[in-house]
Parts: sequence; structure tokens; C-alpha cells
Amino acid sequence: MKLNRTTVKDTKIYPERILQFGEGNFLRAFVEWMVNKMNKEANFNTGVVIAQPIESGLTDLINSQDGLYHVQLKGIKDGAPIKENQLIDCVTRAINPYSEFDNYSKVIENPELRFVISNTTEAGISWEKEDMVNGKPQNSFPAKMTSLLYHRYKSFNGDQAKGLVVICCELIERNADFLKIYIFQHAKNWELEFEFIVWLESACAFCNTLVDRIVPGFPKDTIKEVQDELGFEDNLVTVGEYFHLWVIEAPEWVKNEFPADQAGLEVKFVEDMTNFREQKVRVLNGAHTGSFAVSLLYGIETVREAIEHEKLGRFLKSMVHDEILATIEGDKKELDKFAEKILERFYNPFIKHEWKSIALNSMSKWKTRNMYSLIDFAKIKGQVPTLLSFSLAALIVYYKGVYKGQSIQLQDDQIHIDFMNSAWEGFELSLKNTMNVTEKVLAYELLWENDLNKIPNLSKTVNAHIYSILQAGVEQALDKLI
Repeated sequence: MKLNRTTVKDTKIYPERILQFGEGNFLRAFVEWMVNKMNKEANFNTGVVIAQPIESGLTDLINSQDGLYHVQLKGIKDGAPIKENQLIDCVTRAINPYSEFDNYSKVIENPELRFVISNTTEAGISWEKEDMVNGKPQNSFPAKMTSLLYHRYKSFNGDQAKGLVVICCELIERNADFLKIYIFQHAKNWELEFEFIVWLESACAFCNTLVDRIVPGFPKDTIKEVQDELGFEDNLVTVGEYFHLWVIEAPEWVKNEFPADQAGLEVKFVEDMTNFREQKVRVLNGAHTGSFAVSLLYGIETVREAIEHEKLGRFLKSMVHDEILATIEGDKKELDKFAEKILERFYNPFIKHEWKSIALNSMSKWKTRNMYSLIDFAKIKGQVPTLLSFSLAALIVYYKGVYKGQSIQLQDDQIHIDFMNSAWEGFELSLKNTMNVTEKVLAYELLWENDLNKIPNLSKTVNAHIYSILQAGVEQALDKLI
């Protein structure tokens, strides 16, 4: 049976109070799942309009199901396996601003709109000077947000009650702070009136957040069985783990408008999320991004297979316990317990979390999630971390685009792919040539914002790892380390 609001009779159309940039699996299994729960259990009475952040996306598919889809949660609760299917009906529609700009503008003009939520990936919050105020829409997300907020300000003549709460879910440190900085830069470049800046400061809130839920996404390998179980032909069903955590740095009045606590959700409103973020990003996300290239080069496709693998499991656990935790301040026993809880989630028998999904945009992810651990370890210990540097070497080899005669489908910003192609161009295996590649990549300041060659012995160590991987294969190269 098709899934839509005709075949499902008991759905509700909620007032459109959230505009969301991003239609991917994570937001739908995390934010919408929470909004749905708050609607049912805390009378949140809120609908979500999804704005497609780039020209191609899922808008047509979402609208074909009238915004309906299922979230299937699988995991361990109170020591026992649990599986839960939830129909999500809080999405009212999806809009492609590139082809429906007038409809998109009307959402901004809606007096009931209150929240903007985003996940445009780590690469989404970036500065593009060429974006102009008259773009329909602008290219970058910060420029889109500047235009959106200015349009809202003009539509309601600067009414303080019509400000918006902007909640960023991108996995970059101080995500909303960076977005706000770029918004102010665009406002200055576009010569927008000073009163608009005052309105941004007084009527709007920009909330840094930390998000945590493993979401493998669409269960393509078992979709027929899942659809049979659901009783609907749901082509947007998304699978996630049962565990969830959302840390939101926001004023008290935002908490009062977002009744997550009344729905029993693990949403923490805090004044400062620094410690939460550092632990989560370095341990959970760092373990993922630090291991994906090693695992894929090894021929291992999922996180669970890697953690259960004799050698890859040792690599992953040692990287976390021996190197990453050494860079985080706090009680060592408590940090070890925290890391164990994180790593236990990798064993979830219900979740098929593919490394290829983690590999998306992994150049900027490695910078955000692993680079600072590597830098801090080198400063604290006075030596290059063995496993983090091996992770970096595997990343560089992965971006060669070919390994053992097999091509690798890279998914990243084209500028990074082009750079890596140029770094590997005309390559023939020798220590000298691998060093040339290593030094070029470590000096790629557009990405790293540092010349990593300046870290003592890093280029030498990474070069040795790259040469070993290419000459003997990742299996034997890893054997030497563990």
C-alpha cells in the first residue's frame, strides 16, 4: 500500500512552525522524530517545512508521501534488545527553493514560523563573498539565512515577536556562532540597515548544539521485509539506534518554548556545551571518521564488522583509549567509561552502519573530528600519535581514488577531490614520491587552516604509513602497528 495521507487516516496537519534546511536521514530520524514525540506527548503542535539546501534532493519523494515516513529504531534498552517503528507525521511538505522560490518566501512570511533548524554538513557553514542579497536563492547556507532573516525582518517591520530561533546541527564547533558571524558579514557586505542587526541581536537566538544518534539511514538491503512489516510502501523509512542525545546551548526562554523534557527526551539545555561537545566529537565521531578509510581499504564495509574484527577492532579501540582520550581533560576512569559506552554502541546487532555513508565529506570531517586530537597529542606527549597518523595516511590513500586496481567513488566537495587528484597525479610508488604527496596534502591550508608539516615528524611518519599501505597493503601495514 502506498504511504500518504489518504491511505493513513489518523494523521494531523500541524501549523508550520519549523523551517528545516536539510532532508537527509539524520535530521528525519533525529529532529523530526523528536518533534513528532513532542507533538504527541507535550502538545507542541508544530509542523516542519523542509527546505532542500542544494538543487538536487528528496523534495519530490517527500511530497509524494505527503511528508509521511517511518523511523525504525533498533538497539539495546535496559540491557534488552528493542525495536520500535514510529510513523512521523509532523512534516507538512518539502520545498525546493531553487525551483519554488515564491513558495519558499511565503514560508518565511508565515507569522507562526518560530524555529529554523539546519544540518547542511560540516561544509555547509562557509563564507562565500560572491553571494548577493538578490540571489533567488543564494548559493551558501549563511547567505540564504541572511536573506531569510532580512526578508522576515522587512515583512514584519522589525516586530520583536517575529524573530526566529536558529538551531544548528552541523558537526562543527560553535556551529551557530560561526553561522551568526557569516550572517553579520553578509549584512555588512550587502549594506543592510543597522536596525536589522539590532533586530537579529534582540529578537533572534542562535543556538549551538551537539547531536548524537547513529543513523544508518535507508535499509536498502532489507527494504522489502521492512515495508512488509510496516504494511506500507515507504521509500523514506530510515533506521537509527535507540540512543539519542541533543545538547542545546540556549537562553532559558528557548527551553520554555521547546518542551522536550515533557516528552521524556534526552535533550539538555545548557549555558556552555564545550565539554559535552569535545568528548562526543573526539570519541564517537573521531572513532568513526578515524577508522572509515582503514576499514574500507581493508575490505570491511560496516562499523559492527570493524569493531568485531580482531585487528580493526584493536586499532579502533586503541586509537580511542590510548590516543584520543589522552587529549581530553577529565578523570581518566570516567573518560574510559564514557568511551566504553560509545564503543558498545558500535556492536548494536540491529544497525548496519556502512563506512561508505561515514565517508561522505570526510576531508572536512577528518579535520573537525580528528585533526585536533592529533595536534594535541603531539603537544602533550611530544611525539606523533601512531594510530591517528595511520588514520590520516589511510585517508590520503583513500583519496587517491584507486586502491589495488579498484576505483573508489569519492563523495566530497569538488575542490577537495580536485586537490587530491592533483596531489596524486602521475604518481609512481617510491618513498620520495609518497613524501611529495604527503607534504602537499599536509600543507593544504585551505582545508586544515594549518601547515601540518610543521608538526615535528608528522610528515615523516605519515609518509612511512602511506608507503607501507601502498607497498604491502593495509592488512600488513596495520599488522606492524598492532
